[in-house]
Amino acid sequence: MTRSGLVKRFGPVTAVDGLSFDVHPGTVTGFLGPNGAGKTTTLRMLLGLVTPDEGTATINGMAYRQLREPLHEVGAVLEASSFHPGRTAAAHLRIHALAANADPSRIWDVLELVGLTGAARRRVGGFSLGMRQRLGIATALLADPEVLILDEPANGLDPDGVRWLRELLRGFAAEGGTVLLSSHLLAEVAQTVDSVVILDRGRLVAQGPVAELTAGGAGLEDVFLQLTKGVSR
Repeated sequence: MTRSGLVKRFGPVTAVDGLSFDVHPGTVTGFLGPNGAGKTTTLRMLLGLVTPDEGTATINGMAYRQLREPLHEVGAVLEASSFHPGRTAAAHLRIHALAANADPSRIWDVLELVGLTGAARRRVGGFSLGMRQRLGIATALLADPEVLILDEPANGLDPDGVRWLRELLRGFAAEGGTVLLSSHLLAEVAQTVDSVVILDRGRLVAQGPVAELTAGGAGLEDVFLQLTKGVSR
């Protein structure tokens, strides 16, 4: 997964400014930055939802829109509220399985994987935020992709859920998958990711293994605050 010289402007505001970095298979990479740093805009460019003004965003050397079977190559969770409230969890996944040309048996596999088998027949409108997050992750995994792109997937999860998510992502990477994870939970990120990419005001300010960035004895949160001046935008 590669982003090279990405630029995105919204009127007079430059949301992403000359951003370049790579994410490699077999790793979990944390994508960090203050509010308004350009993280979600970057993820949306990678998924073909926003067109960059300059630069490229590619997966396996190709733009998302050029992938022959994008849902089999990339699973994404950008927000946990994009569900029809009147559908059951199983019905939601059934529709997505048809769209992705995925094996219908995967529906029950992913429901079990995310701990929602018992809620399969419940309407999503009655789900908690944490349950919607789990359903979003199940949807992302439905077509057995090689790459996961997750925007704040731990929002709404209780401590047990956060530990479950960590184990899931570490297991996915251990099997050769690629994970790009946006999160503001820096303590949890430090336990989950292999490396981080840190943005501030749309620009890359640091990239590298967590162990390397914290080699001086500072924690990841201290490094983050120092690089971004601790200012939330």
